[in-house]
Amino acid sequence: MRRAVLGLIVWICGAGAALADGEKPGAFDYYVLSLSWSPNWCAREGDARRSDQCDARHDHGWILHGLWPQYHRGWPSYCPTPKAPPSRGMTRQMQDIQGSSGLAWHQWKKHGTCSGLSAADYFALSRQAYERIARPPVFRKLGKTVKLPARVVEDAFIQANPGLEPDMITVTCRDGYIEEVRICLSRDLDPVPCGQDVIRDCAASDAVFDPIR
Repeated sequence: MRRAVLGLIVWICGAGAALADGEKPGAFDYYVLSLSWSPNWCAREGDARRSDQCDARHDHGWILHGLWPQYHRGWPSYCPTPKAPPSRGMTRQMQDIQGSSGLAWHQWKKHGTCSGLSAADYFALSRQAYERIARPPVFRKLGKTVKLPARVVEDAFIQANPGLEPDMITVTCRDGYIEEVRICLSRDLDPVPCGQDVIRDCAASDAVFDPIR
């Protein structure tokens, strides 16, 4: 009994350390590229916030949620860094692929500080990662809201990106909607297998997918 309790304490401490804030910048194993389907975010919460991201003039589809340094188990966040924070101009320049300068700022603060890069280099790498992953055009052609298995979204990305395998990508759902596609990438931005804490595929067979407005 005592051995089991000690084992549980060790496991809890280890899990806490894996998810703790303030790790050393640049000390991580791979990246997770997170892509969010903007119309679904707008339907769930963006419209209620009257977010400019949801204005039809932007024509947003898959936007960059973030590029996240990741451990094989767990992830760093809010790392102390001597690098200067991004200027308003830097975050504003990311609006075209991130939807808002506020999201770009938040991603730098939580994840970019752990990359070991300057803000300018982190945003440049994020844009490069976003552009290297082909976003299937079929989703931009939808004329109405549909319900589909999350696996359909994953398969479309795999088909559009040679070299991308099922263990390198996961699709998440939230509130019954397709939420994000997360793709694991090396430091050189090549697809790599994800850690077990990243692979949490949505099992929904009827997830909502809204069209671009």
